Amino acid sequence: MNKERYKEITSKIVPKEDKVKNGIIAFLVGGLIGFLGEIIVVVLENNFNVEHKDATSIMIVILIFIASLCTALGFFDNLVVKAKAGLIVPITGFAHAMTSSMLDYKKEGFVTGIGANAFKLTGSVILYGVVAAYVFGTIRYLFFGG
Repeated sequence: MNKERYKEITSKIVPKEDKVKNGIIAFLVGGLIGFLGEIIVVVLENNFNVEHKDATSIMIVILIFIASLCTALGFFDNLVVKAKAGLIVPITGFAHAMTSSMLDYKKEGFVTGIGANAFKLTGSVILYGVVAAYVFGTIRYLFFGG
């Protein structure tokens, strides 16, 4: 079967994606996650007398915990089907990727299962994030004086 024929056959059965609708949903859900994060920061600052810098770090940990818990309980994927990229792009998507990777290999034990596979899906994100930070940090240092 040639490529054109394959494309013709698959185009008939693959559902059409409404990119505008998905984009709007992702924008709104991502915004809600940002709003939730801001609420957490304000609550920590006002009710627990936590400094802003510390409150933002704690907020990130809380969002990671919530995403990991939803993944472990098995309903994060169902939320993503409805929320689209709004749940995958923020830190919640990174936490989901790590947690799901670890859960897939939990039967192999803590070291060879969970530990060895924790960064299987997210390793490339970390690698390119570190490389990008190094490159942009060097550019900033060279052109803007640190």
